Amino acid sequence: MRIFNKGFNFGQDGPGNRLVYHMQGCNMRCIWCSNPEGMPQKGGKKYTVEELFDECKRSRMMFFSGGGVTFTGGEATTQFAELVTLLKMLKEEKIHTCIETNGTAKELSILLQYIDYLIMDFKHFDNEELKRYTGVGNEIIKRNFEENCKLGRQQHIRIPLINGINTENPKGFAGYFSKFDTSNTVFEFLTYHEYGKEKWCEEYQVKNGFVPEETLNKFKEIFINHNLKLITT
Repeated sequence: MRIFNKGFNFGQDGPGNRLVYHMQGCNMRCIWCSNPEGMPQKGGKKYTVEELFDECKRSRMMFFSGGGVTFTGGEATTQFAELVTLLKMLKEEKIHTCIETNGTAKELSILLQYIDYLIMDFKHFDNEELKRYTGVGNEIIKRNFEENCKLGRQQHIRIPLINGINTENPKGFAGYFSKFDTSNTVFEFLTYHEYGKEKWCEEYQVKNGFVPEETLNKFKEIFINHNLKLITT
């Protein structure tokens, strides 16, 4: 398995204190990405499944406050087969697991059998707009979201807000989500930042991406009016 970064994080990548693995490779090309070094399939440091499993077991004492292990990216599901194997091993060891995904994996439901917490991005409700800014459409993302709602699965939906890219129509987001049973779903807004701007080797394309406070408040108001549960981590 290829990992380009790892370390501990409290509360931001799943519950409690967690060992977070940033897995190499992503199928999206988000123009605001804060970890562009994680996009190429090649790169990072290579580990065997067994090496990571042993590291997770050794770190168990650090998993306080309901913590555990989180796999993020890049996009964790691009290393699907090895990830499934490792998740099965961690489940048998009763180590709490989380994946943070862009939701584009057709086989996501297979992974969900072996994890305890799902964080899934939902960057845009409009298929063509999502393709324009990430190179990938949202058909599979919507299918996974809707299936999770139908089956009553827990899901934590993160919506990155970037001014001028996906902030013009909060009712479009809320209207879509409210069509489904979201009783086991929570939503979180992540406002634009430029932490990864200096990592880009090519011209950074986002201009004036910072989200005004009134825009964020409007999103919150509309989601609450649609009975959608909001959290902040």
